[in-house]
Amino acid sequence: MSAVDAALDFVILVLLSLAPALVYLSWVRRTERFAGPGWGSVLKAFAYGALFATIVAAVLEAVIVDLGTRASGLLPGPEFTFLNSSSPAGEFFLVLVVAPFIEEALKASGVYAFRDELRSVADGPVFGASVGLGFGFFETFLYGLAAFVVGGLVAGIAIILVRSVSSVLLHGSSTGMFGYGFARSRFKVPGPGSGSYYLVAVGMHAGYNFLASLATIAVLLGITGVGLDLAAIVALLAAIAFAFTAIEHVREVISVSDYPSLLPGANRYQPPGPRAR
Repeated sequence: MSAVDAALDFVILVLLSLAPALVYLSWVRRTERFAGPGWGSVLKAFAYGALFATIVAAVLEAVIVDLGTRASGLLPGPEFTFLNSSSPAGEFFLVLVVAPFIEEALKASGVYAFRDELRSVADGPVFGASVGLGFGFFETFLYGLAAFVVGGLVAGIAIILVRSVSSVLLHGSSTGMFGYGFARSRFKVPGPGSGSYYLVAVGMHAGYNFLASLATIAVLLGITGVGLDLAAIVALLAAIAFAFTAIEHVREVISVSDYPSLLPGANRYQPPGPRAR
């Protein structure tokens, strides 16, 4: 493959990863009807999720996995095998516990970074979804790039397309829910706030990862042939259904929150007015 062909394939992977995430971003942003945030702000949040949150989360997960694997070799007994990333228990511990807590914390930091941009409760899930969709875009691109290196352009495109209708939406949804809780806390709305909704985000992330892992679970149970193929199809459909249901819930939360009356004081809300589009 020539350098020009490789560069063209790289651009194709970037654009295929980026386009769906930006479509989702516009979809979520326009759900807020009363003076929602401008494109400049949400794109900055998107970039934060894509570059800072994704990279830092990957580094932290790599460090934790390495430390856990080393520790599992020093600690006697099978009860510590969940720390070893090479074991099935270790793999599930990574995708069901480590990744959700680390990734949701890094994405949540993006919502906090844009706290001064929040003018209403509805802005919280919009900014949360922006950060999460940015994270989902770049993570999907990296997975597609890895598949491209191993199996070529078709393999890379296939991974990107599947993740674009599943995990990208999940990342936007989970952080959108954290953004809602953060905005409730910031505007002093009674009831659950940042901490509770961070756990909601982690639970959503872990639940999605569990559904996406159904085929792997089938392998561990010794299921082969048609049963394994069926498990893989069910896992994919369940993950996609979960992701779309989650993003629709975030949009519903934005719609319900998109009213001044939800804030406990006029001084905490800037009346609807033109905002940069």
